[in-house]
Amino acid sequence: MSKMIAGQALVKVLEAWDVNHIYGIPGGSINHTVEGLYLEKANIDYIQVRHEEVGALAAAADAKFTGKVGVAFGSAGPGATHLFNGLYDAKMDHVPMLALVGQVPQATMNTNYFQEMDETPMFSDVAVYNRTATTAAQLPYVVNQAIREAYRQKGPAVVIIPENLAAEEIDYEPVKTPNVVSNSFTQQIDPAAITATLKLLKAAKHPLVYAGRGLLGARDELVKFSEQFNVPVLNTVPATGVIPTNHPNAIGTFGRLGSKSGFEALQHTDLILFLGSEFPFAQFWPKDIKIVQVNNNSFDIGKMVPVDYAVLSDAKSFLQAMNATGETLPETAWLTANRENKRNWNNWLDQLASDDSEGLAPEAVTKKIAAMVGPKDTYGVDTGNVSEWAVRGLPMDQQQRFALSGLFATMGYGLPAGLAGALSVPDAQSWSLSGDGGFAMVAPDIITEARYGLPVINVVFSNRRFGFIYREQIDTKQHLYGVDLTDADWAKVAEGLGGIGFTVTNNAEVDQVFDQIKDLQAKGNRKPIVVNAVIKDDDPIGTAFMPLDPKLYGQDAVDAYAKENHIDTTQQPSLGELLRAKGDNL
Repeated sequence: MSKMIAGQALVKVLEAWDVNHIYGIPGGSINHTVEGLYLEKANIDYIQVRHEEVGALAAAADAKFTGKVGVAFGSAGPGATHLFNGLYDAKMDHVPMLALVGQVPQATMNTNYFQEMDETPMFSDVAVYNRTATTAAQLPYVVNQAIREAYRQKGPAVVIIPENLAAEEIDYEPVKTPNVVSNSFTQQIDPAAITATLKLLKAAKHPLVYAGRGLLGARDELVKFSEQFNVPVLNTVPATGVIPTNHPNAIGTFGRLGSKSGFEALQHTDLILFLGSEFPFAQFWPKDIKIVQVNNNSFDIGKMVPVDYAVLSDAKSFLQAMNATGETLPETAWLTANRENKRNWNNWLDQLASDDSEGLAPEAVTKKIAAMVGPKDTYGVDTGNVSEWAVRGLPMDQQQRFALSGLFATMGYGLPAGLAGALSVPDAQSWSLSGDGGFAMVAPDIITEARYGLPVINVVFSNRRFGFIYREQIDTKQHLYGVDLTDADWAKVAEGLGGIGFTVTNNAEVDQVFDQIKDLQAKGNRKPIVVNAVIKDDDPIGTAFMPLDPKLYGQDAVDAYAKENHIDTTQQPSLGELLRAKGDNL
């Protein structure tokens, strides 16, 4: 047992949980927590961000990259309110996070003091654990419990710390924490659930796996299942990488961020194994199909789409049990047609990348990134059209890690996630991909990357508009209003903030600049890099609805859609046509 201020003791709790860095900005109401960070600076890194929102988003991204709790702090009042974006991102994507929130000293609470707010109810909606410490001695215990709950409930925990308590000296006894917090256990599955699923799978002609984040960390099990039962696999966007993107049975995803192969597979499936997800757009799936949903949260089963059979289990254990049956299904025209459809889609994206006659295609940039990435690189991806380009173009075929704001979908996520990637996976290259709209929200924290010598490669897709919303306004026949952006030279901005800046406008410049960046990184560059990729104004093709099958939509509709989107249907026949050519007429 040792004597120390409570602010230092709570930092020691973080260390016991293997937290090695924390984000935040000092303030009068959290100064003695910051003092604790100073006293423990040999054991935990304090990362001074330029906005608490960036710190909170980075902490949520830490958890997505590593599975370990991410930690951020803010002072009372504005410091606290700035944390909300990161907290809601962690809540909606179900990752463990801890926020330490300053509060005015207890003697001045309830007196309308400077920056005093009633903070506990502020966090009641977002936090899985939300407590205000009332004595200095309990602070280590409360922080320890908060982290336990963040892991147990997979969400953000909040501890509010009156400043006088953090300053008080206490007797600290080291806390005991679990050595491992992971999804490595195997759950016992009711044999009846396996028997019933096998019966449905054998009766289906066009079965499909739809995999969510609940299968992250279960890649081997998913690949084995897909190969053993010869079933194609779709994944939700936040679960990108749950199956290697280059696996022949991986056919993309569904929705506006998806792929032609993903959309069309859903139009022809008759059975979906819906695994480890609460995918909100499942409500738009076809209505005449059977669905088996596997989820470890009973509340999530049937929440988004009616299901025919429910299995209350973690998805990894379910797949292990299915694989253990030794049952197999033969390779069918359904699987081979889906594989061919995905290959055709990838070839089409390559064609888009190669053509810069009307300006730089974003696909050319992601293709160049894909050629450069290492086996453990991290991607921090912003919200908007950039999400589409990233999901469609970035490889996740080795140990790469991917983080974006999935269900909360906040803009400004890319740069903080890139910052987190550099800190959480320091032995790999960190990338951030942003649109110019999202990047503008958080650009000052290039200073943070420069301050700590983090050579993140930040790619900004500049087209001078909020592209995702621009397309929504067009699709809903609204006036184009508020979606245009005043341009900025992001390369010069980077230089002014302590980084290295480049601008690319065509394919030759992309090759030249990225090769130059590769040389810089090989020589030990420690400065952040910003690539201002000035892209053409064309929107990425929308994949939420793709009428390319003449049997389903009529030839006139197919011709009109293909013309609008510059699709050669001889090179991109529909999945229905591929199936019919193989004698599958369902």
